[in-house]
Amino acid sequence: MKKIVIVEDDPFMREELREIFEKEGYPVVCIAEFDHVTDNIIQAAPGLVLLDINLPGISGFDICRELKRKAMLPVLVLTSRDQMKDELHALNLGADEYLTKPCRKERLLARAANLLRRYEGRSQLRPGMDFLLDSQTYTLYIHDRSVVLPPNQGRLLEAFLAHPGELMKKETLCMVLWGTTEFIDENALQVNLTRLKKTMRELTMMQQIETVRGLGYRLIAKEEKDEE
Repeated sequence: MKKIVIVEDDPFMREELREIFEKEGYPVVCIAEFDHVTDNIIQAAPGLVLLDINLPGISGFDICRELKRKAMLPVLVLTSRDQMKDELHALNLGADEYLTKPCRKERLLARAANLLRRYEGRSQLRPGMDFLLDSQTYTLYIHDRSVVLPPNQGRLLEAFLAHPGELMKKETLCMVLWGTTEFIDENALQVNLTRLKKTMRELTMMQQIETVRGLGYRLIAKEEKDEE
C-alpha cells in the first residue's frame, strides 16, 4: 500500500493518526522536526501527505505551497482551524482536501483512500524542481502554465530527470533519441540539446543542462551553474 506521511506537531494526535493508518495496512512516516520539512517529505516518497496547519516555526500553508511547487503529491490538510478563509486559502495553494479536527476516522480514511485513487493515474508525471513533465505527451507544467515540448526535447528532458545531477554521456543521449549510436551525426544531438537549453532558459526553470567538456551533460540546479 502507498506510504502516508503525517506532518503533525502534537505527539498525541500524531500517534493516534499513525495508529489509524497502520491498522489499515498503510506504511506511515511521521514528521516531528520542522526544519527542511518539505525536502524531508519528498525524500520519504509518500503516496499521501497528511498536513497540519499550526506548526512550530513554519506554517502548514507555506509547506503546502512549496510541496505543490516541487512535487506531484496529494495533500490532505487536517487542522483545528475551521474558518472558511483558512480552508479556501489551503485549497487555493493546491491542497486536495481540507478536514477539521476532531474528525471521525471513517471519514478521514475514506478521504485519504479517495485521494490515493485520484493520483494513481498521474504516475506518468515526472517532477523537476519547479515543474512537472508528462512523459506521455511531453507537456511541461511550470509557473501556472503548460507548454508542449517537441518530442526530442521531451525525450531528452525525461532522460535527465531520471538521472538528476548524473553525467549523461553522448552515447546514452543518442540512444534516448534514436535508439542507436551508429551513423548519428553528433551535430544532430548538439542541435537538440541547444534547443532544449534555450527552452529551459526562456521558461526560467530552476534547473539547467550543464555541458561537461569531453564527457557529456548533466541536469543541475541553476544556482550551481551560476556559481561556476
